[in-house]
Amino acid sequence: MALERPTPSSAGVSERMSRARRRDTAPEMLIRKEAHRRGLRYRVDAAIPGMPRRRADMIFAGARVAVFVDGCFWHSCPEHTSIPRANREWWVAKLETNQLRDRATDAHLEGLGWTVLRFWEHEDPLTAVDAVETAVRAH
Repeated sequence: MALERPTPSSAGVSERMSRARRRDTAPEMLIRKEAHRRGLRYRVDAAIPGMPRRRADMIFAGARVAVFVDGCFWHSCPEHTSIPRANREWWVAKLETNQLRDRATDAHLEGLGWTVLRFWEHEDPLTAVDAVETAVRAH
């Protein structure tokens, strides 16, 4: 059941939210560029096997590794999460739904034998790629 979107609190908020990138964010690009520099090859914004409406930021199909670079706001980072004051109840429900969807995606992939790696947008890209490289090269 989808949440009915509330009326934006202002035109500025509406404009800002409509510009939020779903893919190719700066943190994601840093991780992708470093992974590519290290010789790792991957698919970008790829559909999750068996879940066509869900996508991973990077997929290493041969190694069965899926990588997600989660934004602090949209995925409720424990260090940086914030809830907008306007339409608060809607945002609480929306962000909780995002977290539940993330866990369901993780469980689905793990059930298929995939390794799931999630990184917060504020994490060091080199450390993230170290973990990705270890997982990919282990297969």
